Amino acid sequence: MTGPFYRRDHRKADGRLLSLYGHRPHEGPALDELLRPETVPGELRRDPLRNTWAIYAPHRQTRTFQPSSAEDPLAPARPGAPATEIPFEDFEVAIFENRFPSLAANGPAAAPSPWSCGPAHGQCDVVVFSKDEVGSLGSLSEARRVLLIEALIDRYRQLHEAGFAYVLPFENRGSQVGVTLPHPHGQIYAFADVPGPQAAAARAFENGYDLIAAHASWDGAFDVAKDGDLFAFCPPFARFPYETWIMPGVPCSGPWALSASGIHSLARLLAEVPRKLDALFGEAMPYMMSFQAAPRGAEASFQFTAQFFPVLRAAERLKFLASVEQFTGVFTVDVVPEDAAQRLRAL
Repeated sequence: MTGPFYRRDHRKADGRLLSLYGHRPHEGPALDELLRPETVPGELRRDPLRNTWAIYAPHRQTRTFQPSSAEDPLAPARPGAPATEIPFEDFEVAIFENRFPSLAANGPAAAPSPWSCGPAHGQCDVVVFSKDEVGSLGSLSEARRVLLIEALIDRYRQLHEAGFAYVLPFENRGSQVGVTLPHPHGQIYAFADVPGPQAAAARAFENGYDLIAAHASWDGAFDVAKDGDLFAFCPPFARFPYETWIMPGVPCSGPWALSASGIHSLARLLAEVPRKLDALFGEAMPYMMSFQAAPRGAEASFQFTAQFFPVLRAAERLKFLASVEQFTGVFTVDVVPEDAAQRLRAL
């Protein structure tokens, strides 16, 4: 922990929890707030040929899409203005249960379809980085990114204690990756079971794969930046052009295991990597970023990383996941990682 931070919990009238995190105690009365519409929890269906799962949540078709600034649902409340999700006039970081969740911990029982394998059990949170309507993870101050990491660590603990098997904080940046709300924010998905890729990673680590040793063996050829004990690098097995990971150089199961200095290093690299990606083509790089931390119970061997998947391969040229990638899962990568690392390192 980097120092004291404060959390104020507010229970919405529809039962959803809103937590406000700050460097100072949060005060002030609640104003009007958006409430969750009546929804039916989604369901899981299994593909017997791929042995994969899909979530079906048709109520999400009505979720808010590219609202005007005046109707921003993530803005702080204002007297006389339309209600928002956060019924307070000021805040630093806010986390609340999603109004249109893909996964739900509880709710009205739904009659399963004949093809259902069960309810889509879990929890979906929205993480609002700032009261400001413009910005992204990389544009926040270091102090705000530190607070955000501390808030995510707190949420990890709550969700693990609630019994969820895997917790995934992430940020989507840019309309090219499907962002529907421009206000700077991320999300958290808490899964009842460990998804396939994370289960495979956990098995690899448990069976002895050492990502720290592998990184050391690359002798800096794939490194992009370093801060304290943390490295940013383009892995030699990257699937996206300019894919970049952040990793502690010491064993670390998740952000909760970082020292205070490690949290500050992570906060700085979470800004440095987007800065470099933006500088590549002189435009804001659309990307998907996630924290890849240990599933509950796999902490002994799992190695934490934060992973950026950029989706531009050149200026104004998107990396599309087309037929080969979609049907086989085998990616064709247009930029070799060592060249990507060299370009990013120089920026």
